[in-house]
Amino acid sequence: MRVRANGIRMKYRLEGSASAPVITLSHALATNLAMWHPQMEILSSRYRVLRYDCRGHGGTDVPKGPYTLEQMAEDVADLLKVLGIERTHFMGISMGGMIGQVLALNHSECLGALILCDTSSRIPPEDKPIWEKRILTAQTKGLETLVEPTIEQWFSPRFRSSRPGIVHRMRFMIRATPPRGYIGCCHAIMGLNITDRLRGISLPTLIVAGEDDPGTPVSAAKTIHEQISGSQLVVLKSAFHLSNIEQADAFGQVVLDFLSDVDRKS
Repeated sequence: MRVRANGIRMKYRLEGSASAPVITLSHALATNLAMWHPQMEILSSRYRVLRYDCRGHGGTDVPKGPYTLEQMAEDVADLLKVLGIERTHFMGISMGGMIGQVLALNHSECLGALILCDTSSRIPPEDKPIWEKRILTAQTKGLETLVEPTIEQWFSPRFRSSRPGIVHRMRFMIRATPPRGYIGCCHAIMGLNITDRLRGISLPTLIVAGEDDPGTPVSAAKTIHEQISGSQLVVLKSAFHLSNIEQADAFGQVVLDFLSDVDRKS
């Protein structure tokens, strides 16, 4: 399905019982809503699950960039309004977790709980050349040359060798990402610097980190945990950046346990 929200056409899927509480899922850079497939069975058994493609990705429009995380959070807020969803839990991974933090700061009234996975609250100045190089590569060579370096960041060598089918599908996602959308979102990520604002988040919050994530290390998750009062931090063993895929069963159980506790207390 596609609807117009915040001035763009957005692709989304809404699955599960119409009477169930809603959880909204936001994906990583260079992926799309299909990356949440490992969590769909366990989540849709208890929740109405809203997945969407971020601007510049999948079946959502690819407007001219650069984009900002504030803009991408407004995309979510307006999508919820268009769909008539007054309140939702929100789970974002990597870029999606960055969007989630901004959404929680700017639109906490529409959120019940926040789950931030394999993400960060700040891009330090010393890392900006990495993003500038990615932008230049995408501009001049497309995303093909970024496929293998990205896969190496996302998954451990063990997982890449033992689950080639899944890794192949993730390669396809990267290749299918429009370069203009990728570049626009890279600019948004480069501007991330909200650590000092996170004390303003009072929602029940779960932070999930892959133990061996080379892109957003456990130290980044700990920083977020320290800033958000009452938050929970879970580190998944033997997981790189996309822990929801590499440790799908453990990830799903951690999320469901957290949400069940939140719903029980609300």
